Amino acid sequence: MPLIGIDISRDIQMIKKYLFMYRKFLSDLKKPKKSYDIADDLHGKELKEYYFLFDEKRVASGEDQKLISRFDENGIPINKTYIDVPDKEFVYFPISIGQMGLAVFHTWLKSGLEMDKERFIKFVEWFYNHAEVTEALGARWLTDVALPQYRNPGSWQSAFSQSRAISILLRGFQLTGNKDYSDMAIEALKPFKLPVAEGGVTSFTQWGPFYEEYTAETPTLVLNGKIFALCGIYDLIRVFPDLTEARQVFDEGINTLINILPEYNLGYWSRYNMCSAEWYPKIDPATIGYQRLHVTQLNMLYKLTGKEAFKEYARIFNSQDTLINALRMYFIKFNSLKKIGRL
Repeated sequence: MPLIGIDISRDIQMIKKYLFMYRKFLSDLKKPKKSYDIADDLHGKELKEYYFLFDEKRVASGEDQKLISRFDENGIPINKTYIDVPDKEFVYFPISIGQMGLAVFHTWLKSGLEMDKERFIKFVEWFYNHAEVTEALGARWLTDVALPQYRNPGSWQSAFSQSRAISILLRGFQLTGNKDYSDMAIEALKPFKLPVAEGGVTSFTQWGPFYEEYTAETPTLVLNGKIFALCGIYDLIRVFPDLTEARQVFDEGINTLINILPEYNLGYWSRYNMCSAEWYPKIDPATIGYQRLHVTQLNMLYKLTGKEAFKEYARIFNSQDTLINALRMYFIKFNSLKKIGRL
């Protein structure tokens, strides 16, 4: 009887995973070609709209951050963990918190209401109060959950989390004049100068320094996370033009992207990442949603920097977005997810 019970439990878990993949596929098919609108002002010293125009209702609904499942008493989102994390169901996820915070900031820009400003400041305070600060590593925001797909037991630091924190804190600084917020944003730059093995967020690769969304013993090289990471760094440059370290981190990150972009082109689709661990799939393609996000991100980078490589790869990845190519991608994606235990 115990063996039968175990088998049934496994079957139920497997069915849940297949349903998760099926719903993901249907959801991705409905996504618009342009994942986000891009802000008009990407260079002004006053930080207004974020580089991508996050809408509060859309983010809160789970359309963008599907794992957002509830909110605490301050309006801070709480994520449901990934399907392959059995020991913890809910977690504060700095990446999602940052996206929601920026969406609330956009709401305030439109409404001008004190109530919306106060709601945004709660996100600023969350990042200020939840930073892990040391002299060697500066300010970091750790995510207290395992990353089974990358064999990181958690907690883990992230360039993406760092970037979101910087963008939130600097907007809080400009709104309130509280220098504590800007000081912490500057401290958040330190992990970009350090390798992952030393508690930093950077993999130093043959293409240049790569700012990691998901840190692990083996570089994971997630494309969209790397691009989002650059947004926070550029916010520091906008607010503090004389901060030479921020300019160096940004310029080196841009050069790395230009060098590495050809590696993400599968000929019919783009890669989600380039993890080379022996236990990881050789090819892990982007989902439809991430393919379209890559196009939007690269168009933004072209607008931001004027670098032709970004315009060209936005064109290439956009031209690959066909149903036939998507079906080919999902066949490979299905096998990739099975290999890392997500199906």
